[in-house]
Amino acid sequence: MSDSNTPPETHKNLEAAQEKGRYIRQVRSFVKREGRLTKGQAAALERSWPSMGLEHANGPIDLAKVFGRTADTIVEIGFGMGHSLVAMAAAAPDKNFIGIEVHRPGVGACLLEAEQQNVTNLRVYEHDAVEVFRDCLAEDSLAGVQVFFPDPWHKKRHHKRRLIQPEFVEKLRAKLRIGGVLHLATDWENYAEHMLEVMQAAEQEGKWENLSASNDFIPRPEERPLTKFEKRGERLGHGVWDLKFRRRI
Repeated sequence: MSDSNTPPETHKNLEAAQEKGRYIRQVRSFVKREGRLTKGQAAALERSWPSMGLEHANGPIDLAKVFGRTADTIVEIGFGMGHSLVAMAAAAPDKNFIGIEVHRPGVGACLLEAEQQNVTNLRVYEHDAVEVFRDCLAEDSLAGVQVFFPDPWHKKRHHKRRLIQPEFVEKLRAKLRIGGVLHLATDWENYAEHMLEVMQAAEQEGKWENLSASNDFIPRPEERPLTKFEKRGERLGHGVWDLKFRRRI
């Protein structure tokens, strides 16, 4: 895909590389907001990446080797600054957690907080989740996948960029073991309705079971920490919608 703001020589280089059969990374649907690392985040990355960081380039992982044990493994896509992910890992030391985030300061912040809370059952990728799921995680290997507050792409013309789409949900299902749970949460009502529509369509095919007693949304589960952002939203009357679906087949 070309970009009208890309210099002409870049397009020529891309075309030449493609003619030679070389792979060039294309434009993605998300925007990587790099930002600046604080000194604390940078130091945490240097200290903890060797023990807690996972590299997409290394390909498929053996969860038992990565964590040094066999335990239920939960993967979170897009953990932001990592506050809730670290809290969940600290509260469930009997489980393994993997976080995936493209925002480097967020990865650094997550590792820093994990250090401060002495959390050892957590590993992180700084990479695109679509590629990590495709290339690194074995099928039928996960106890849970969670996607909390993904980019809502609120403009209608951008809805096609939303992460929760039928094709991607099918890929997530393949990585969950039978009985594994997909947990979604958003503070955008339109996106919540979209998520529910996608999941109900897959449920009708017999692939998922909605864990909601009312067959739509569930109350916020205790294991998902209430963030400062969410607390502020509650005071302002903003809603948050949680969905949980269990893999059936």
